[in-house]
Amino acid sequence: MSQREVNAIAGRLSLRQPQSESLARLARAIDASPGMLQHDRDAADVAAVLDTLKGQFPTLQDFEREFPSLCFALATGVGKTRLMGAFISYLFQAHGIKHFFVLAPNLTIYDKLTGDFTPNTPKYVFKGVAEFTSHPPEIITGDNYEERAQALGDLLSPVTINIFNIAKIATEVRGGRAPRIKRLSEYIGQSYFDYLAGLPDLVLLMDESHRYRATAGLRAINELKPLIGLELTATPFTETTKGPVAFKNVVMDYPLARAMEDGFVKEPAVVTQRNFDARNMPPEEVERVKLQDGVRMHEATKVELNTYARMQGVKVVKPFMLVIARDTTHAGALLASLQRDDFFGGRYRHKVIQVDSSKSGAEEEEMIRRLLAVESVNEPTEIVIHVNMLKEGWDVTNLYTIVPLRAANARTLVEQSIGRGLRLPYGKRTGVDAVDRLNIIAHDRFQEIIDDANRADSSIRLKTLILEAPGAVDERSISMTVKPNLVSLLGPADEALNTGTDSPAYANASPVTAASVFSAPQEFEACALVMEAMGRYETRTQDAPTRRAFLTPQLQAQIADEVKERLPPVQASLLSGADAPLELDLADVIRRTVDVVVRQTIDIPRIAVVPKGVVTSGFKPFTLDVAGLHLQPKDRSLVGQTLRTHAQFTLSAQSGRAERRLEDYIVHALIDFDDIDYTVHASLLYDLAGQMVAHLRSYLSDENDVRNVLDLDRLVIAKNIHAQMAEHFYESATEYAVEVRRGFTALKEPTYTVAVGQPVRNYRETVDEPGRIKQMVFGSFNKCLYPLQKFDSDTERRFTVILERDAEKWFKPAKGQFQIFYKLGTEQPEYVPDFVAETPQYVLMVETKARNELQAADVLAKAQAGALWCHHASTHAHSVGAKPWKYLLIPHDQVTEDKRLTDFLGFAQRTK
Repeated sequence: MSQREVNAIAGRLSLRQPQSESLARLARAIDASPGMLQHDRDAADVAAVLDTLKGQFPTLQDFEREFPSLCFALATGVGKTRLMGAFISYLFQAHGIKHFFVLAPNLTIYDKLTGDFTPNTPKYVFKGVAEFTSHPPEIITGDNYEERAQALGDLLSPVTINIFNIAKIATEVRGGRAPRIKRLSEYIGQSYFDYLAGLPDLVLLMDESHRYRATAGLRAINELKPLIGLELTATPFTETTKGPVAFKNVVMDYPLARAMEDGFVKEPAVVTQRNFDARNMPPEEVERVKLQDGVRMHEATKVELNTYARMQGVKVVKPFMLVIARDTTHAGALLASLQRDDFFGGRYRHKVIQVDSSKSGAEEEEMIRRLLAVESVNEPTEIVIHVNMLKEGWDVTNLYTIVPLRAANARTLVEQSIGRGLRLPYGKRTGVDAVDRLNIIAHDRFQEIIDDANRADSSIRLKTLILEAPGAVDERSISMTVKPNLVSLLGPADEALNTGTDSPAYANASPVTAASVFSAPQEFEACALVMEAMGRYETRTQDAPTRRAFLTPQLQAQIADEVKERLPPVQASLLSGADAPLELDLADVIRRTVDVVVRQTIDIPRIAVVPKGVVTSGFKPFTLDVAGLHLQPKDRSLVGQTLRTHAQFTLSAQSGRAERRLEDYIVHALIDFDDIDYTVHASLLYDLAGQMVAHLRSYLSDENDVRNVLDLDRLVIAKNIHAQMAEHFYESATEYAVEVRRGFTALKEPTYTVAVGQPVRNYRETVDEPGRIKQMVFGSFNKCLYPLQKFDSDTERRFTVILERDAEKWFKPAKGQFQIFYKLGTEQPEYVPDFVAETPQYVLMVETKARNELQAADVLAKAQAGALWCHHASTHAHSVGAKPWKYLLIPHDQVTEDKRLTDFLGFAQRTK
């Protein structure tokens, strides 16, 4: 099977790189040894397959079973179940295999696998596979195989997948009788086990395969006589009295260290309190402090997740904390302690569950229900107490804090603790440390864990996090959404802050804002309808090119007509005198509303650049930069020999297929990129490939060495060339049209993470610790469009002093306000400028930056995008009689209070 066909399945199933590579290795194994799929074979045939595959996979020494069995060792959180779906799709499409047997080591994983292989479930493994759309695979389980045996000849499904728990086929019952699956079935004339063993194309997939090395399980698996076995595990070794024994049939090893490095799992961090000395404290006190600090981390993480979800417009993730107890008695005592009133004011009274063998009956059912629902934001559990480490199959993404309270050596403590908490809630790293980090509270074992993690043979590299000791004030953080000033000026009450329904009040955070311009309920109701009507004019640029258009009597009259249709009819009142409702003066409500909106906003148009006429795109010819590429030939037998050097194997071993021309190694790898069309770019591709071949020949005298590098490192070379091609991409049209799709846009509502109890600071006050300014909130503004703002640097705070003095109005934009995107390599991130300020003559878009960063690629790209946007906005402003825009890129050392705002116009950027 070619790499292109493997890529097709990888694309349909959205496989990650290690999953795609695992699929490619399976394809390579079958291509190298077709005898793998031969049904009638003996021990000699199996030995011949092993000899062939040893040449392909240096880590393969023995199948360790009576049939060819390959182990794919992928770190927890990378996605082994999705890989099973890819294996099945490939074997069916490429080799016509229709019967599969998926083996689970316990009931938890059995239930999980059954769910993931069932259509229309959230994690359905075949989502995107067209061949299974109309007739998905038939799923036969250990619970329904007897009834499904009646219909085996009538199945419409192209593929049958059997999912069984190992106990169903390996455990004997009372009296030495065989398991039910091995007993005669009157419908098929034999036992279901014998039926499976007689299938000519049965493929066995073993989840958590390190659990099937015991004698009974091994014997039962061999008796199934499958064509091949595909084993998946995160721990490719078995524990013995003499220590761990590594598997001999590993063909793909993607360890935890690689998964961390590539960003597929959370980044584990060991946490302690600064200057904490457990030696001088009784064990009970150490335990109490660890629990309290665990909750501190948990609450801080909860706020960060809430803030991230609001800012990015993604699902909210509810984190929980795992406490590992010594035994069931200890777990029960912890449950009682965590639910007491003196533990954080009883906040967790109904948010803790104890998960261990001490429960039975209805209590056990409720425990399991809550544990399985712990990812739901509607389920209250925030702390889970467990005695033994939660085993494989408990698949959650929202475990963020672990407090181990049982004795264990450092390595066991860390590796077993983090296994259940590595999965990422959004499927990939976000770039926000708190969202991407798993915290292990280990005050009493901190240095021991750090020392062990720093050993050469450690599979992880832990980050460290130091907590300050808790003070007298409540140090919790909350997520706070700040609304524009016009909300409080036009609303019935001060609604400038929104800290969430379950968050404590933010001390001293209520800003001093002007009272609402309205007082009567009917005025508030009419004002809300006026705001809705004005919002509908955003896209009607001919009628309202700017908000100042609402000051005209004609437009106010139109808004009045729209509002009258939606106002409820006035009810006749029996009241008289002072209690009678005031008569609504709609024209006055509109006039005052418009006045506030015009004063408390800056018009930000929505601009789109649209190509017209014939659009062409492609890559310009260029000379490759090969200065950093000095790849060397490799000995195939050494690649992938050890856990730590396996990264080279992953990058190097691609197909083993010899190409006629040396350039073909590179060209065939390049055309697998989605943005490269061979028919259009063939000439350029061979030119670039020729340059690379010439470079390799310049320092490798032996032609065989050149071919070796091209064969084994083709993907490294192709990625490097593709990245350079992206820098020479062009798109052109006969002309471009700048469309202003909105004359103005509503102000976004930024969301901040703030500490409870920290006062709002006056923006004029000097900050003694500039490094902590991102944790602070500032207020006391007169010209800002928001009551509160946060700054990324003290330079921004000092620039605010100038804005408050010289600008008419200003604000710091939130993500999505402008929707400006800039090109950085192959990515197109969104650009959010530091400030927008309006002066009597201009509207300014401002970026302050450290002087040593002014020539950085991302800063220059942002500046170019911002300047171009301002150019288009100025053209639009000129056509409607509004103020032009300017983009300012200001070095930090120029921001001093002796400057006037006009002095910075010299830093205006022009479009290139």
